[in-house]
Amino acid sequence: MSQTNFGYVRVAAAVPIVHAANCQANAEEIFKLITDAEKQNVQIICFPELSITGYTCADLFHNQSLITEAENALEWLLEKTRDLNIVSIVGLPVRCGNSLFNAAVVIRNGDFLGVNAKTWLPNYNEFYEHRWFASAVSATRSEITLCGYSNVPFGRNLIFDGGEFSFAIEICEDLWTPIPPSSVEALAGAHLIFNLSASDEVLGKNRYLRNLIEQQSARCIAGYIYASSGFGESGTDLCFSGNAYVAENGQIVAESERFMMSQQLVITDVDIEKLIADRQKNSTFMTGAGVVRSELYRVINFYFRKNNTEHLLRKIDAHPFVPSADSDRKQNCQEIFNIQTTSLAHRLQHIGCKQAVIGISGGLDSTLALLVTAKTFDKLGISRQNIIGITMPGFGTTNRTYNNAIAMMRALGADVREISIKAACEQHFTDIGHDINQHDVTYENSQARERTQILMDVANKENAIVIGTGDLSELALGWCTYNGDHMSMYAVNAGVPKTLVKYLVQYVADFEIDSDAKPYLYDVIDTPISPELLPAGSDGNIAQKTEDLVGPYELHDFFLYHFVRNGFAPSKIFYLAQNAFANIYTDEVIRKWLKTFIRRFFTQQFKRSCMPDGPKVGSVALSPRGDWRMPSDADFTEWMKE
Repeated sequence: MSQTNFGYVRVAAAVPIVHAANCQANAEEIFKLITDAEKQNVQIICFPELSITGYTCADLFHNQSLITEAENALEWLLEKTRDLNIVSIVGLPVRCGNSLFNAAVVIRNGDFLGVNAKTWLPNYNEFYEHRWFASAVSATRSEITLCGYSNVPFGRNLIFDGGEFSFAIEICEDLWTPIPPSSVEALAGAHLIFNLSASDEVLGKNRYLRNLIEQQSARCIAGYIYASSGFGESGTDLCFSGNAYVAENGQIVAESERFMMSQQLVITDVDIEKLIADRQKNSTFMTGAGVVRSELYRVINFYFRKNNTEHLLRKIDAHPFVPSADSDRKQNCQEIFNIQTTSLAHRLQHIGCKQAVIGISGGLDSTLALLVTAKTFDKLGISRQNIIGITMPGFGTTNRTYNNAIAMMRALGADVREISIKAACEQHFTDIGHDINQHDVTYENSQARERTQILMDVANKENAIVIGTGDLSELALGWCTYNGDHMSMYAVNAGVPKTLVKYLVQYVADFEIDSDAKPYLYDVIDTPISPELLPAGSDGNIAQKTEDLVGPYELHDFFLYHFVRNGFAPSKIFYLAQNAFANIYTDEVIRKWLKTFIRRFFTQQFKRSCMPDGPKVGSVALSPRGDWRMPSDADFTEWMKE
C-alpha cells in the first residue's frame, strides 16, 4: 500500500433528489453529487438502485420511451464526467437481448468499466420486480452495447480490480438472500462491496437492515457501502428514508440522516490495509477463498487513482479498547467481568481450591483482581473470608493507597493481613551488598520479588492459589518484575488493557459490589498509577508515577491495538496517532513513546513467553499459548526506522 494514503480508499454513498420517470433531471442531480464528491477526493461513489429512472416507475418500465431516455441520460452523464477520475456507480434499466435488467453501471473518465445485473428479484408483498426485470442468471450474453459502446462487460459477479484493491457490486435484495453474491465476490478478492438499493421503510426494518450490513461486512471482512432511495421516491403506498451506510468489517463507520428531504452525501475513508491484514490472519476466510471457482466471477482491471488522505474523513478512536458510548461500555465491562469471574471459578473448581491469596496495593490492578475474586467466591458459594488479602507496605507506600487497601478488604469481607517488606528487603540488601540509598532497578525489583515470595509462601501454607494482578498493557511493555509481580498462579487481568481497568472498577463499583466498598473504589480510580517502589515525596504523596517513566498508557494501548490487532507498520500507527491525539500530544511526544513501545515490546517478549494462565477477554491477547507467538530475540531495527 502507498505510504501517501496508508491503505485508505475514500468512498461515498449518495442519496440524490429523485424525479420519478424524469431521467435527465435525475442525471443532473447525480452529476451534482459526483462533482461534489470529486472535490472532496472521493474515489468511488455509489448511487441508489435505478437512480436514473427512479425505482417506483412500476409499469412505466415497459414503456420504451423510459428505457431510451434512461440510456440517453446515461450517455449525457458519461460525457459530463469525461474529465473526472472518480469511479461512479449508477442504477438504471439495461437491455440485453430480449430482456430488461435492473443494473448497476460503473463509469469512469467518460467510459464504461462494466455493468452488473441484479440476481435476486423480490416478488412478494410490495415488490413486483419479476413483472419488469429478468434475473442476471438468465442473461445470455457477457457483453452488451450501451450508449454506442460495444463489448461492455455485463453480468453478475464482476470484480473490478484497481491494483491495490478490488470492489464488487450487489443490488438491494441480493443482500437479503441466504448467500448474497458479495459472499462469493469477497472470497474472489473484492475488498469493497457496493450495494445499490431502493428499500422502503416499515417499522423495525431499518434495525434489521443495519444488522445485515454489519454482519455481511464482517463475514466478508470487507467494506460495505450501501446507498438507498430517499425522499423523492416516497409516495403512493411507500416511504423511502434515504438510508446510506458505510460499514467496515462489522462496524458502521458512517451513515446518513434518515427521512431527510434534501440530497445527502455520506463520505468516509475505508481502511483496505486493515481488511487485508484481517483476511490474511483469518485462516477460515483464506480456506474459503481457495475453493471459489474462477468461472464464478470475472475480473475487470482498470487504473485507479491513488488518493493522498492527509486529512482523514473518519474518526480514529483514541481509545480503541474502550467503547465511547456509555451503554456499550457498560455492556462490555459486564461481559469482561463475567469472563474473568467464570474463568477463575472454573480454575478453582478444577483444582479443588477454596482459598485465594492476593497482594493488595490500593492501586487499580490489584483492586480489580480483588473484585473479580470476591464475585467468583460468591458464584461458588465460598465465604469471602477465604480470600486472603495481603497488603505489604514498602519504602514507597503512601497513606492513601495503604488506607484504601485496608478499607477495601474489610468492606469486601476478606481476610485482611499486613506484612511489611521493609525489614526483609533491608536484610536482602545487606546480604547481596547493595546500598539501600541507591534507588536503582535492584532496589525496586527486590521489593517486587519479596512481595511475590510472601504471596507464594502464604498460598502454600494456606493451600491457596495466588491471584495475579498484572494487566495486558504491562505485559506488552514488560512493565513487571520478572519472577516478581510478573508471576502468579492465575492472572485474572492478563487480557485487560490499562485504559480499560479503571472503567471495569467503575462498573463493578456502580453495579456489582457492596455499597460499603464504593467510596474506596472511587478513590482508587482517582489515584495516580504507581508501583510505589521509591520513597514518597516530602508531602507524603506518590512521587513515582508510572506514566512519567514509561509513557502515557492511552498512547501505549493505542500502539498495542494497532500493532497486534491490525499488524500496522509504525509509520501508519504514528499517522493514526497524529489523527487520534491531535491537540493532545505533539508529534515529538507521540514519536518518542512509539519508539519506546516498539523497543520494549520486542525486548520484553521473554516475560510473555512464560506468563501465567489468564483469560482472554478481547481481540488483543498476548498469551504464548493462544494469540501471540514471537521469538524473544527478534530484531526490532526495521520497526524503528522513520
